[in-house]
Amino acid sequence: MTNLEKYNKVFMETLEIEESKLEGLEYQAIPLWDSVGHMSLIAALEDKFDLMMDTEDIIDFSSFEKGKEILSANYGVEF
Repeated sequence: MTNLEKYNKVFMETLEIEESKLEGLEYQAIPLWDSVGHMSLIAALEDKFDLMMDTEDIIDFSSFEKGKEILSANYGVEF
């Protein structure tokens, strides 16, 4: 499984969303991506990629695309 597939799977499982709706998805755009859902998503990503995100990165994680940027630039996850 590629890192992109892992990333997508975390979003789909945590936020109960179809893969076709991931592109362009932003924080609070769907009911499950509220503040509690955000922390669940972050925890699932940290587990999946075996890393610990900084508070600033968690706050900046505002969209599906931004999350890939943060993981790639700050944690060495290649997509």
